[in-house]
Amino acid sequence: MDYSLNKLNHMLHQRTLAAVATFVILVTGCAPPDTGEGSHDGPVAVEVRMEDGAYRMYRGGERFYVRGAGLERQPPGAGSIPELAARGANALRTWRVDEAGTTGQDILDEAHANGLVVLMGLEIGRERDGQGVGIFNFDYDDEDAVNAQLERVREQVMQYKDHPALFAWGIGNELNLESENPRVWNAVNGISEMIHEIDRNHLTTTSLAGIGPELVQQLNERAPDLDIVSIQSYADIANLPRYIEETGLDRPYLVTEWGATGHWEVEKTPWEAPIENTSSVKADFYRERHDTAIASDETLCLGSFVFLWGQKQERTPTWYGIFSPTGEATESVDVMEHIWTGAWPTNRSPRLETATLDGRSAYDGIYLDPGAAVPATTDASDPDGDALTYRWEIMRETTDLGLGGDQESVPERLDGLINEASAPSVTMTAPSESGAYRLFVYVYDGNNNMAHANVPFYVN
Repeated sequence: MDYSLNKLNHMLHQRTLAAVATFVILVTGCAPPDTGEGSHDGPVAVEVRMEDGAYRMYRGGERFYVRGAGLERQPPGAGSIPELAARGANALRTWRVDEAGTTGQDILDEAHANGLVVLMGLEIGRERDGQGVGIFNFDYDDEDAVNAQLERVREQVMQYKDHPALFAWGIGNELNLESENPRVWNAVNGISEMIHEIDRNHLTTTSLAGIGPELVQQLNERAPDLDIVSIQSYADIANLPRYIEETGLDRPYLVTEWGATGHWEVEKTPWEAPIENTSSVKADFYRERHDTAIASDETLCLGSFVFLWGQKQERTPTWYGIFSPTGEATESVDVMEHIWTGAWPTNRSPRLETATLDGRSAYDGIYLDPGAAVPATTDASDPDGDALTYRWEIMRETTDLGLGGDQESVPERLDGLINEASAPSVTMTAPSESGAYRLFVYVYDGNNNMAHANVPFYVN
């Protein structure tokens, strides 16, 4: 049975449920599903419609296009819900009900208070190995485990389904990453059907690591009940329009993660350290990728969630978060505000073009002798003419490597090896112990904005 026929059956099922609900109201006086009109103290109905050959999402009867971000608030202050709203977003996405030490209730309440809606993540077991937060090594051939998971998720849905800030449920994250058992999609479909039975107001989706023909076929055959497909991609998102055409995807979709070039997509040093782009190069990519891969699709795409509204350690402390470890906004935040509102912020972040160590760039494979004194410099400017301050630091190359966003520990910092660490040009003394390191530079404008770069190097 193809996707369109399955969705037709689902729509007929939903209308039957609505008719039954109307009968119950007449007999018992119980309230119907919220249409979104009038008071928003209860749930607001969300639906996807096909109009003039294109999919459109409606919330409370009004057109709704997602302008959102994935939110993790670690450390505190690095990307808040109020700032997300102030920058022009209308939605946020979580990966699980309780995110970064904050309960689902608190997230929904704060989002509602700031006029945002929430794609609420539901933690679903992943077949792959992993570390940190999550459920790993899950066996989708174990029916008892699958049923227990379904009941656990049912309790979460029952707890939050009537909140006015909720707009959709995200059933799992990248369940196809290092997965071989297609029965995971049957389980996802079962959860989606369960949600539709008890919550007629909100949509269901699952977030995929990339997209391909076999994956689309599996979803069409095994998970037809999903209202939306969600796709996650980084540098490769530039090819998303072609992938959509090649896979024959004809379902509405969201992009639930996109942003910086992934650490698996960049050049590496001779000792296999991935080379991170500067914050300004990243900002340029954010604009290009949004315009090329997201805004260009007016037929199937219902919007996106940029990654990451916050900060995290993944390969480095600066790779994916568009806020600094101390909470300042980078140029990518400025770009997102312009995408969401059409206007630049009143005060913009510094721009950092290059950073060099011993006269060489990160792409030059820099080897140093222990204790060698070498110069380091950066080229930064500020569009508002703000006075800039600088901070340099050395960190070991991380060896705590996760997969697919797994939790990683912050590598060790080495103090006392940089002369005049608050200047745009400094002298660095190479560590005495052999191994891989990175030299970081942070540039601040005094208005809660910053730029950053790092240069990997190896001590012989």
